[in-house]
Order: sequence, then structure tokens, then C-alpha cells
Amino acid sequence: MFDPVITPLTRKILEPAAGWLVKHNISADQVTVSGFLIGLLAVPALAFEFYTVALLFILLNRLADGLDGAVARQTQQTDAGGYLDIVLDFIFYSAVVLGFLLADPTQNAVAAGVLMVTFMGTGSTFLAFAGIAAKRGIENLDYPNKSLHYMGGLTEGFETILAFVLFCLWPQHFVMLAYVFAAACWLTALTRLYSGYRTLS
Repeated sequence: MFDPVITPLTRKILEPAAGWLVKHNISADQVTVSGFLIGLLAVPALAFEFYTVALLFILLNRLADGLDGAVARQTQQTDAGGYLDIVLDFIFYSAVVLGFLLADPTQNAVAAGVLMVTFMGTGSTFLAFAGIAAKRGIENLDYPNKSLHYMGGLTEGFETILAFVLFCLWPQHFVMLAYVFAAACWLTALTRLYSGYRTLS
């Protein structure tokens, strides 16, 4: 929901750091993969209930997610890079939820499972429409620099990271927070399904 407002601001902030990476011959794909691997370290941290450490890994992953795009804009944006970025992002999102499940399976398992299914809803409506939109040449005016046709909604990147931050700050309330966020994600998935179907009909 807030991504169209926040994205231009974060791009300006990240440009100097991206310039340093380009100067040192670090590619966008290298930043993407490194950020993903760092993000995966949040899973064992969460499993052992080191929530502050996990939050650090999550935020570093998101920093890398912004930097890879900034590096690509200063060098060369490629379809392969965009593909790599979105695939690893979706794996990372589910991996974080898995970490909370491992932290307390008895309490968190059902809520984590519901959230993972919910991510399938938001992810599939996003990716399926992006593929057909590219085939039809449908332009995306709200996100002109994205590799894929980016379908907005109530829960986008900013809201997902905000949810993860809240999970880490108040892990004792994970179940409640997960259900609230899952409900918001389902609203996003249903609105994307409706608007996507109407657009393609």
C-alpha cells in the first residue's frame, strides 16, 4: 500500500551505496544472492529465539533487496536479475515464517501454516498476472522500473517487513499478529484476483 510512496525515497538514499558497489565491481545479482543468504540466517536465529539477531538479518536482507535494484539501475537491468530477485524474495518471506514455527511449534504452528498458505495467495496472484501482463504488453505506470508487472495491494513489501519487525519485537504475540496480517494478505489476494481477472477478460 505504501510502496509507491516509499520506493522513490529509498532509491535516493541507496544511490550512493549502490555507486560504491558498482565502483568495486559488485553486480546486482551478487547483492541479491548475498542478501538472500544473509536473510536465511534469520531462520536458525528465530528457531533458537534470538529475535533481535533475527531482526538484524531480516533488515539486512531488505537492505540488500533495495541495493540490488539500485546497482542494476546504475549498470544494467536484466530480466534474469529481476527473476532471481522476485523468486528469492518469496522464498525468504516463507522462510521467516518457518523460523517462527520452529521457535514454538506447539503455539505457532497453525498460525504459521495459515500465513504460508496466505503467501501462496498473494504470490500466485502477483506472479500469474505479471506473466500474462508481459505477454499482452500491459504497461505498469505505478511501478515503471520493475522487472515484472507489479500488482499493488493492501499488503506489499513495506507492510510485509513491518509485520516481520512486529513479529520479532513481540514474539509472544506472534499468533495474533500472524492472523491479523494473514487477513490483510487475503484481502490483497482477493482484490488482485478480482482486478486481474477483470483486466484480462
